[in-house]
Amino acid sequence: MLPAYGVIANGSEAIPRRGALVTRLPRCARNGGLSCILLPGYYPMNSYQLLAALKGLGHINNERDPWWWPDSGSLRVVVGALLTQQTRWEKVEQSLANLRQAQCLTLSALADADVAGLRRLIAPSGFYNTKAERLTKLAQNMRRDFGDFDTFRQQVSRAWLLNQAGIGPETADSILCYACYRPVMVADAYSQRLLHALGVHAPDYASVQNWLLDGLQSHSRKVADLYRPAIGTARVYARFHGKIVEYCKHHSRGKRLDIAPLTDAIPSKL
Repeated sequence: MLPAYGVIANGSEAIPRRGALVTRLPRCARNGGLSCILLPGYYPMNSYQLLAALKGLGHINNERDPWWWPDSGSLRVVVGALLTQQTRWEKVEQSLANLRQAQCLTLSALADADVAGLRRLIAPSGFYNTKAERLTKLAQNMRRDFGDFDTFRQQVSRAWLLNQAGIGPETADSILCYACYRPVMVADAYSQRLLHALGVHAPDYASVQNWLLDGLQSHSRKVADLYRPAIGTARVYARFHGKIVEYCKHHSRGKRLDIAPLTDAIPSKL
């Protein structure tokens, strides 16, 4: 069993955790020395090792969708990505079921929907007044700028998504990854929570995302070896994010995240 984390490093300055050995670490990633973790007597951890450990634990092997997100590649991903903000996914599934029953899960139906009726359908997701208005406006803008959902999938950019009301980096990246099948790494609150538990100092969305990408890209051949036959970069990113979410859900004990199963599974060598 590997020991727990030792220090958190940001650039060349070590930031000690309680009871940790204070040391100095070299810059370990791009973008000005992205944060890294040093386990005592162990290599600095990277995201390839994290992916390998999660894969070894068997998370999402029997998932309901090959990309992990339910109904990937469909408009339902876009709708779900908006509705899941500040609520649990189980509530989103209730709203999606309501929309499906009302035959309101097409671009035209959402764009032309009566906002009051839409509010009732998505009420389980909470914040339904704001979400209904944003969902309708998004559908209208998608139809105006792209015509149909297939064209949207092929042509939409991250900048376009971020220009829409209620869409921030996490929602935009979720849409690009799971609806459009783009090679985009989602770095959500689960990712930040897991990295924090492991001792990685990554205080914002961009730093979490960059840390996750850096190890995968630096060890791309080893990542490819994890997936035979090959499944493509976009799907690797999608499933990596899914594994992180599933691990956190299965190993959370209140506010505490148990990382012992994960540290046991971390490969000892690069």
